[in-house]
Amino acid sequence: MTEAAAHPDVAPHPIRLLNDDDLQRNRLTVFFRLLIAIPHLLFLALWSLIMPFTALVNWFATLFGGGRLPYGLHEFTARYVRYLTHVFAYTHLIADPFPPFAATRGYPIDVEIDLPTTQNRWTVGFRLLLAIPALILSSVFRSLIQILALVGWFYALATGRMSHGMRDLAAFALRYDMQTTGYALILTDRYPSLSGGPAA
Repeated sequence: MTEAAAHPDVAPHPIRLLNDDDLQRNRLTVFFRLLIAIPHLLFLALWSLIMPFTALVNWFATLFGGGRLPYGLHEFTARYVRYLTHVFAYTHLIADPFPPFAATRGYPIDVEIDLPTTQNRWTVGFRLLLAIPALILSSVFRSLIQILALVGWFYALATGRMSHGMRDLAAFALRYDMQTTGYALILTDRYPSLSGGPAA
């Protein structure tokens, strides 16, 4: 059930996780998952190096540009969040196929991000301070995802599938983490949400 369906009077979050994973896992790629993922991890590390500067540019552009992040900056930042989602899902066994480097839509665990809207400039101005509680909870969720990936690694090797419950819990934690990342990077002024779950 989606967040909007669970709470029809509340608009859906601007950053939503889409879940089209079939739970099937290739035992061989599961066994060597981190080794296979090295090219993506290196590319993600390089991309992540410039994101603090991008966040600063986003902050200035939104704060002094009428409260709206310019489309080009929004698209670049959204593409990073999408790629981060794909790589996290792959390395932590939340999804199975090798993700594309282009961060295109259509990966089994994907993120949908709304177009830029006008944000409250007060919340933009104090974004880093406001994001601290969400960042703390997000770090807890990242630890949870790592634990689930470790247990899921053994489960997937034994069964050729990922546990439905573990996959959904990891996807829930990943959704909150990506919403937090988007909030910190000025993609939206909507605070990360614990309600609802990833779309089926």
